[in-house]
Amino acid sequence: MHRRELLRAGVAIGTVGLAGCLDALETQSAWRDPPIVENRPDAPYVPASTEEMRTYGVAEVGDYAVSLSYTFPHRFWTITGRETNRVEVRDEDTLHLMASVWDAETGTVLPTDVRMTVEGNGAAPYGGQLWPMLAQRMGFHYGDNLAIDEDGTYAATLRITPVSARRTGDLAGRFEEPATAEIEFEYASDDVYDLEFSMIDEERRGEPGELGLMDHFGHAEGGHGNPGGHADQDHDAGGGHQMPAPTCPAAEEFPGEVVGTGESGGAAFVVATLEDERFGEGVHLAVSPRTPENRTMLPLMSLSATVERDGEAILEKPLESTLDPELGFHYGTTEALTLRSGDDVTIGIDSVPQAARHDGYETAFMEMPPVKLTVE
Repeated sequence: MHRRELLRAGVAIGTVGLAGCLDALETQSAWRDPPIVENRPDAPYVPASTEEMRTYGVAEVGDYAVSLSYTFPHRFWTITGRETNRVEVRDEDTLHLMASVWDAETGTVLPTDVRMTVEGNGAAPYGGQLWPMLAQRMGFHYGDNLAIDEDGTYAATLRITPVSARRTGDLAGRFEEPATAEIEFEYASDDVYDLEFSMIDEERRGEPGELGLMDHFGHAEGGHGNPGGHADQDHDAGGGHQMPAPTCPAAEEFPGEVVGTGESGGAAFVVATLEDERFGEGVHLAVSPRTPENRTMLPLMSLSATVERDGEAILEKPLESTLDPELGFHYGTTEALTLRSGDDVTIGIDSVPQAARHDGYETAFMEMPPVKLTVE
């Protein structure tokens, strides 16, 4: 009987493959239905569990680099406007596949669309659009649950659409064509069931905060690390490649002149101005929303900016999604306008992040009032 069959049948196997933190008497596949934290705040919070993830491989095609990682199948919440819909793990689901896309030259993480097909062993277990997602360990990525019935060799074909965000600096004029990458991998059900799964101490569940980004990204400052109290054991099987973290520069390191920082709906905001020819003539107003501790980028929003001087609006404009190798992903506009001391800057959130959420983010970034700053 396979390990998967044992778990589904409820046969006791101890802690092999469920790693460390689970009690030896736990017999079911706890990751299929981990508890949902009660009294969740309207902000990022420490979830009830954390799991290991591994990488099947990394491929480069043209300017794009793409990785394919996997972990246990697990629930997530899709977002439509400000409505959420919980997607449960199906009985047949065997793993959660995740793709990350970045610029192979600068390491800038790219928000785009990714369609994936998986084929092998005479079967096609997946074909469809991957969800853009926010997860505390993985950051911003694309993913979905799927069911593979048999161990063996499979090929994931990832079709990447052109980047719609404005590109500046070394990114200008690039990523205007679609690309297709193929990553072959060996699926073994035991590899999934041998991943580490840890329950977080009950008194910590629901605390405001974030789990630290996984080791695939190297050391990430600002996160809680592993609140379960056990060593992080994420593995990189990408042939020596390391994925860049999908993060924004810290406020104290943000390029240009920082106008101010703010908070809305559990997200942190950095507002800055820059003068550089790569943005065009004038002053570039950059707004960088991110998660509060890991600084994970928050794409798929609609933002606008209003500047008032002496009670009169001198700028009212939507902000454009922008990719820059120094600022990373942000929202901005370039204007013939210099901010002065006493100017009031309001960042309106016209649409919250339309990215699916894993546990710990599903209640955050939903009710987002404007961010208001006064230039000093």
